[in-house]
Amino acid sequence: MEEFHLLTSIAIALGLALAGGVLARLAGLSPIVGYLAAGVVISPFTPGYDADLDAIRELAELGVIFLMFGVGLHFNLRDLMRVRSIAIPGAIIQVALATATGATIGFAFGFDFRESLVLGLAMSIASTVVLIRSLEDRGLMSTVHARVVIGWLIAQDIITILFLAILPTLEEGRDTELWREIVLALLRATAFIVVMLIFGARVVPRFLSIIARTGSRELFILAFVAGALGIATSAAAFGLSVALGAFIAGVVVSETETSHQVAADVVPLRDAFAVLFFVSVGMLLDPGIVRDNLDLFAVVTVVVLFGNAAIAFVTAAVFPYSGRTALTVGAGLAQLGEFSFIIADDSLELGLMSVATYNVILAAAATSICLNPLAFRSLPALERLLSRARPVWRLIDRQGEIPEPPLPRSGHVIIIGYGRVGELVGHALAQLNVPFAVVESDLERVRRLVAGGIAATWGDAGRHEVLDRLHVPTARAVVIAVPDESTALVATAAARDRNASVPILVRARSGGEIGAFHLLGANEVVVPAFEGGLELMRQALIAIGNDPEEALHLSHAMRDIHYQAAGHD
Repeated sequence: MEEFHLLTSIAIALGLALAGGVLARLAGLSPIVGYLAAGVVISPFTPGYDADLDAIRELAELGVIFLMFGVGLHFNLRDLMRVRSIAIPGAIIQVALATATGATIGFAFGFDFRESLVLGLAMSIASTVVLIRSLEDRGLMSTVHARVVIGWLIAQDIITILFLAILPTLEEGRDTELWREIVLALLRATAFIVVMLIFGARVVPRFLSIIARTGSRELFILAFVAGALGIATSAAAFGLSVALGAFIAGVVVSETETSHQVAADVVPLRDAFAVLFFVSVGMLLDPGIVRDNLDLFAVVTVVVLFGNAAIAFVTAAVFPYSGRTALTVGAGLAQLGEFSFIIADDSLELGLMSVATYNVILAAAATSICLNPLAFRSLPALERLLSRARPVWRLIDRQGEIPEPPLPRSGHVIIIGYGRVGELVGHALAQLNVPFAVVESDLERVRRLVAGGIAATWGDAGRHEVLDRLHVPTARAVVIAVPDESTALVATAAARDRNASVPILVRARSGGEIGAFHLLGANEVVVPAFEGGLELMRQALIAIGNDPEEALHLSHAMRDIHYQAAGHD
């Protein structure tokens, strides 16, 4: 009977998590929100079915291991080094200030030093998963702003890992030797990392290569799962958390030649067990306790949404980067996520955090994840507002010297956005000796283009003064290749306003955007997803023996049908 109840609990938990995740994505939110909601529905604190919390919590431990293993596997020190001048000092300052702010809240509510400290730390760490989803949804992943904020969160991950190493030293009864315990914990963590990295460099690559040569995917998956669990649990021998051990296991495997296959195979395991982790977190969330501590919940949530964003924004603004980068960092850190859950979970288990504080952190994290998309949507309005206060904006927008090369004045093509798509257009024009000018919002890319002899200028193409520098009235064509929909729409309208007859060609992310671009004055709208599918179809028809001319004719016919249908949606 108990076994049946266990299986029923897992089946219902996963089913509700699936439903919650789908609804969250349809609402434009992170699926994590849906998983947490599923946990609340089947928790002992809400009416209806009560799942087996203990059993799900045991499986959720595997979720923590695979979650942290995945973080370590994808940990990219090179990404951090590219923006180390801002990401490392910025993250240290931001985490310190946010932790101090959270600890002050704890003291104000009568918490002791330990609980105030762990509350502050849980409030200072943002979610990489939520951040990357927000950047992808807005087409920002290729920008310098994304590189900075992702590097910032990688630095945060390192800080969190260090804190997880010293967390057990904060238990009651160690007051007189606290600093000594912290130093010993850091030494143990260092010893563990060194041993595992040396062991990993010598043993793990050979071991996985031998298993890979057997040709059995089953044995390969079993090998890295056993290795990940073994390294994770061996951390306990050093007095460290399993989460830290799992992270190091991921880092060890990431340096092997088979890491790409491990990354592919670990995703379903990580996702399935991580879902149970988030469901178990939701099951522990007691709405009644949150209601009884509504004042603390309100203060923590406001600080996470606005205080953390302000701290991150001001910290980033100190460094010589653009104001938009500082705004992106602020928006990206206005939320909590998986590391906050892990810190709160370990703190509750060690007796460092009360059940009430734990519930407040969970509720504040869920609320911040729901509201974080609004922070990104507000960035254009905030930038316009701040740019009107020119003395303030000059202090914030400290990107250094902006290259201003001579730009062609007539008979040229304007390329807005010089990523992978815009670069292809530029290469073709260069081969035909057609003059062109580039406008880019990524200052580092502009500097590289200018150094390479390409006429490029930095700025937001949606602003008339930027387009005026590009001499739109005398241009032969305008190609808008930015991935961000809002920027492309504004740039289309601004270009058409400056030149009523110039051909405007726009890249769209989906067919649903075609009609809007045409209404704003675009002559041609190209959807890369359509074009890739049509070319693949044409090549497939040729590969199975069809005449190339007929395949091309069919491709053109299908293109017309798809674009016309999309334009009328």
